[in-house]
Amino acid sequence: MIRVNNIHIPLDYDDNTLKKAVARELRVDSKSIQSVSLFRRSIDARKKDSIVFICSIDAQLTIGEDKVLKRAKNAVKAAPYRYEVPQWHGGASPVVVGFGPAGMFAALVLAQSGAKPIVLERGRDVDARTADVNRFWLSGALDESSNVQFGEGGAGTFSDGKLNTGTKDSRQRKVLNEFVKHGAPEEILYNAKPHIGTDKLKITVKNIREDIIALGGKVLFETKLIGFDAQNGGICSVTAERHGKTEKIDTDSVILAIGHSARDTFEMLYDKQLPIEAKPFSVGARIEHLREKIDRAQFGKFAGNKRLGAAYYKMNVNTANGRGAYTFCMCPGGKVVNASSEQGRLVTNGMSEFARDEMNSNAALLVSVSPKDYGSDHPLAGMHYQRDLEEKAFALGGGNYQAPVQRVADFLQNETSVRLGEVTPGIAPGYTLSNLHDILPDYVGESMKQAIRDMGRRLKGFDDGDAVLTGVETRSSSPIRILRHSDTLQSVGVEGLFPCGEGAGYAGGIISAAVDGIKCAEKVIESVNFGDNS
Repeated sequence: MIRVNNIHIPLDYDDNTLKKAVARELRVDSKSIQSVSLFRRSIDARKKDSIVFICSIDAQLTIGEDKVLKRAKNAVKAAPYRYEVPQWHGGASPVVVGFGPAGMFAALVLAQSGAKPIVLERGRDVDARTADVNRFWLSGALDESSNVQFGEGGAGTFSDGKLNTGTKDSRQRKVLNEFVKHGAPEEILYNAKPHIGTDKLKITVKNIREDIIALGGKVLFETKLIGFDAQNGGICSVTAERHGKTEKIDTDSVILAIGHSARDTFEMLYDKQLPIEAKPFSVGARIEHLREKIDRAQFGKFAGNKRLGAAYYKMNVNTANGRGAYTFCMCPGGKVVNASSEQGRLVTNGMSEFARDEMNSNAALLVSVSPKDYGSDHPLAGMHYQRDLEEKAFALGGGNYQAPVQRVADFLQNETSVRLGEVTPGIAPGYTLSNLHDILPDYVGESMKQAIRDMGRRLKGFDDGDAVLTGVETRSSSPIRILRHSDTLQSVGVEGLFPCGEGAGYAGGIISAAVDGIKCAEKVIESVNFGDNS
């Protein structure tokens, strides 16, 4: 198979178009091309009057590949990706704590290896969880164990299923293949900015869970890790709480994939004197525009083309006070959601379904913060910083999970909004017109103001006065890092304990978290098979 890179393809392409383009690039007759398939497809919208796809295309030829490759500038030999699952030769079942992307893929690989993992997930299965989330969005009645943060699939289940990643690890292909195998759209295998959509992701994560169980694993919902025991420096059991009862599970391997919002677990680990350090993250708000305006700004006359879909953007600036400000977790044709998980604290996120056809598009507008901002050198100081902002947001919204919102024009003038314009906030259970400067630190608010103006010069309409900011966004990533050895991936403090994924400070999104889960599963298998827990 030959992979031909950097081919420009029109928006209305078909298989015949791809064959002709490959033949032209390889300088062969199109009859010599047996089949073609997309490997990568990205949008080139630099020229608004001539938007095209830039593609990498895999081709099977009926003639000798070596001779063709000698004269082809943008082609290389390629082979289908294969992941070899390591085989389990150990004893006690490993325990996986958390069933977000990291825990899910750790458990899947362990199950495929024959390890029969036991998964502990504090939240509920995706169907029950969806009902709980919808109830909260309708009534404001929050379930602290089953919400946008906790439950099957983790926080990613209610955040669009965006699969953008900066990781170059080849295991990302394993993640994409498994998603497709379990029900995700096949286009995620080749789109440069793939997404599954919350509606389809719910089905996908359920299918992965059923596969894990069919392979001999267990997935225990409404089951929270409350402690662990170690002997001779190595893990020997975990203690879990389920339906008001505690249970001890003997094991010598635990993957700690707890997610970025398991704050009571952070506290338990700190009390256990597990080595933890505070780390940087980012805070800010969601910014919401009319989808059609963002589409026109990005795609010009091609806005609305079904192949292009809703438009995406990603921007960053260096602000005058030396901080980085950037857009994050952009949700084209999506909505801002209330992602609260603690009583008396309010936090937002963004979500899209697969169609991405909601009235508005939104993104987080974030400013970097670091341990020097937290007011303490305590390892959990970043978590306390988050909680403080979320408590202020809850109070500013009225104390009933109504989110504080503000028109961009008013935010730039530091004035409380008294009306809305053309953008109606989509957040439920509701919103309160406010001034977000009342809760944001000055260095965050001023950085956001500069970012909005600078980004408005790059993307027409980004600084539109009727755009809406919804606060507060604090959980861009984990506020802590649970220290682990770089070679074994085991905790610096306890052998057999594998801090994993975004919550442990080693990932930043669905794909990177899932990849880290796979890597930790491999290390569990290696350590048990070869008796190396050092």
